[in-house]
Amino acid sequence: MTELSKTGAAVGEPVTSGEPTTPEAFLEVRDLKVHFPTDDGLVKSVDGLTFQLEKGKTLGIVGESGSGKSVTSLAVMGLHRQGARGKNVRMSGEIWLGGKELVGAEPDEVRRMRGREMAMIFQDPLSAMHPYYTVGSQIVEAYRVHNDVNKKIARNRAIELLDRVGIPEPDKRVDSYPHEFSGGMRQRAMIAMALVNNPELLIADEPTTALDVTVQAQILDLIRDLQKEFGSAVIIITHDLGVVAEIADDILVMYGGRCVERGPVEDIFYAPQHPYTWGLLGSMPRIDRDQTERLIPVKGSPPSLINVPSGCAFNPRCPYADVPKGGITRTDRPQLREVGSRHYSACHMSHEDRTRIWTEEIAPKL
Repeated sequence: MTELSKTGAAVGEPVTSGEPTTPEAFLEVRDLKVHFPTDDGLVKSVDGLTFQLEKGKTLGIVGESGSGKSVTSLAVMGLHRQGARGKNVRMSGEIWLGGKELVGAEPDEVRRMRGREMAMIFQDPLSAMHPYYTVGSQIVEAYRVHNDVNKKIARNRAIELLDRVGIPEPDKRVDSYPHEFSGGMRQRAMIAMALVNNPELLIADEPTTALDVTVQAQILDLIRDLQKEFGSAVIIITHDLGVVAEIADDILVMYGGRCVERGPVEDIFYAPQHPYTWGLLGSMPRIDRDQTERLIPVKGSPPSLINVPSGCAFNPRCPYADVPKGGITRTDRPQLREVGSRHYSACHMSHEDRTRIWTEEIAPKL
């Protein structure tokens, strides 16, 4: 990696496609695009996303609503092809899970992998779980799909998992319906269902939304403990940077369907290299120090995914859009470039300008 690529590309310079692939990676997403044709135009929900994840590691994907986080997770799970509307989804790129490519795989093959190789904790467990069936029967069904066992063995497995995730009196609550559980207990039951087959990849989409802070901490501790026990790769999808600070090893920041920054959690929090990441950090409340100034919101609104701005999608909201960039225009799209060890950013500003702005202007206010 040359010094020039760390400080910004010259016009006409060949660009990289993002991060190099990692031989040890269990999950590899390469140039993933998920587009939805609508009457108003083509919705580019995910537009060229690349990342890797190893077993035993946790990746936090953050960004505002509409940035493409959940669409990415559903693409990995192979759920965009479900239902009549799924026929209109346009997907390209590659998703490699344990050496198997999922985008081009047959739906039946992906369905067989779902639950055993990969599982998902959905944002709203009350909607994700069937209201007419008991929690235990749904966990039993998820287990028997992948294991040739009788109902008694599967029921014992369900009770074991409910106990493991902290449900009190699991031998009795196994016969309860989802609406009879509190929000935190439903989320625990959803985690039990996701883990019943010991999946190697666990995706948690906003796992602590609408839960009080005490329950949030318990759920995060539970996911962390279960990851250590099963050695799973974990993806946490959230808009809350406080959540990923607690549990993630690496952070991927999404904006307008693209990755604008990715790196180790320490680098993202203490040496971020993209103005959008600065904005997210500035809008996050802190309890470890006295707050003498008001939180700094990111001005403006996220872009329409039908009419994503050319060049840098964050450009219309960026307070540093007018910083000189060596002849690079607003219509030039920034590519992910290495700015540190395993740290990548997609910004036209030079490395020196970004470091100076963060050190002198942004960090002192946080």
